[in-house]
Amino acid sequence: MSSFIRHRRLRSSEVLRRMVREHHLHVEDLIYPLFVVEGTGIREEVPSMPDVYHFSVDMLDDELQEVTRLGIPSVIVFGVPAEKDEIGSQADCPNGIVQRAIRRIKERFPGLYVIADTCLCQYTSHGHCGIVENGEVLNDPSLERLVSTAVSQARAGADMIAPSNMMDGFVQAIRKGLDEAGFSHVPIMSYAVKYASGFYGPFRDAAHSAPEFGDRRSYQMDPANSREALREAASDVAEGADVLMVKPGLAYLDVIHRVRERFDLPVAAYNVSGEYSMIKAAAKNGWLDEKQVVLETLTAFKRAGADLILTYHAKDAARWLKEDESA
Repeated sequence: MSSFIRHRRLRSSEVLRRMVREHHLHVEDLIYPLFVVEGTGIREEVPSMPDVYHFSVDMLDDELQEVTRLGIPSVIVFGVPAEKDEIGSQADCPNGIVQRAIRRIKERFPGLYVIADTCLCQYTSHGHCGIVENGEVLNDPSLERLVSTAVSQARAGADMIAPSNMMDGFVQAIRKGLDEAGFSHVPIMSYAVKYASGFYGPFRDAAHSAPEFGDRRSYQMDPANSREALREAASDVAEGADVLMVKPGLAYLDVIHRVRERFDLPVAAYNVSGEYSMIKAAAKNGWLDEKQVVLETLTAFKRAGADLILTYHAKDAARWLKEDESA
């Protein structure tokens, strides 16, 4: 009789491996980001994000037909306005790019759950996520603009508001603003833990949102900190957040796990642009198997404790999951 435990017995066949699998990735876990731009007839690939496109509002239908056909339940909308100014006036414009996109989606695809990213960086001429005065990003005046933006997005038909600005008190301010405007039913998915990360480069290319001066370290978190993440998340829970997001995802699996362990709210992970583009570049060069690595990465988010995953891989992942189910 052998003196060791035979762990391999539970790995001996594909059927058994599936039966004892601890974590499962489902298409229902996925949220697909969309970049919407001004103009007509536009479907242009983002140079640093292969297979990710800028769409004008009139060109959304084909993309969303594919999204719904694949069973992806939700999209998050990022707008790229034609005009920017110091206070991001287009962010809360009733006929702004995100507001028009939301109305179009809800009219043509009423069953699709639409999340609105709520920030100012795409709309400000300086590229920061709030109101700037003498080179400083002001917290409280920024909250007023963010509340107005969130209410405008809810009026356009957004099912959920996702504020990503990292101003202190933003969840409380937006929750109050939504409630007073008659949108107490609209939940908030807070970018509760958002790091000042180097993984955002391709997104800033896509959203045209790189800061004109300085950086965002005075409001986004230091990548070295994890206890601070729990303080940030606790504040958002107390202020009325319905979902807590950690961004980025892949380099912060430990933070996702700690947030999951501490709080009972649903947890979202943002598989950000740099994480996406690295895999795409490596796959293009034949250095790795794209399907295997993408599904492994997304499963890692689930294993860490994420309930929802925002990912540019959503369409590919949905196809692969369907293929595996039918195999």
